[in-house]
Amino acid sequence: MVLRRAAAAHSAPGGRVVARFGRLNVNRVRTTFRVLAARVGPDCRPTWYHVQLPIRPNGARGWVRADAAQPYAVDFRIVADLSDRTVSVYRGDRLVVTTSAAIGKPATPTPTGSFYVNQRLLAADPTGPWGPGGIGISAFSPVLVDWVQGGPIAIHGTNRPETIGEAASNGCLRIDNGVLERLIELIPEGTPVRIRA
Repeated sequence: MVLRRAAAAHSAPGGRVVARFGRLNVNRVRTTFRVLAARVGPDCRPTWYHVQLPIRPNGARGWVRADAAQPYAVDFRIVADLSDRTVSVYRGDRLVVTTSAAIGKPATPTPTGSFYVNQRLLAADPTGPWGPGGIGISAFSPVLVDWVQGGPIAIHGTNRPETIGEAASNGCLRIDNGVLERLIELIPEGTPVRIRA
């Protein structure tokens, strides 16, 4: 779901505020959450959504008022397998894309767990370290806490294609630039992302 206006995430419906979010995030992209459940009122309409949040600690959750957000359905999911060093994209049960990926180095590992796509970004310089852009996910590096924006993790392109398939990144998943361009067009915000060891 996306925010229609600035909103707070609460520990429980009406509970203490755990985080505040603007309609747009720091990258000027609409703020997106992955909906996990809904609380409904007497009219059977949602009054609160239980959501996954794009903040530390990884996997953080909260409750957001339903009137602050616009829900929508997502039929994609992404599975990143660190052992195989692959990223696979499914639409429903159908495999759409599988591609090799560079994963985090031992000193800067890629976090594992359940996350979601929270933004899609095009790079100002498509020949730079992120290639043409990236698919931001709600995960953060377990070690790079002092990085810009707190060390967020993304699936992105690269200007070093020789590293694809290696443990060579600072925690992000680097994939082929052509595949990345296709996925940026295909994958909506809110898509679940599972990163497994």
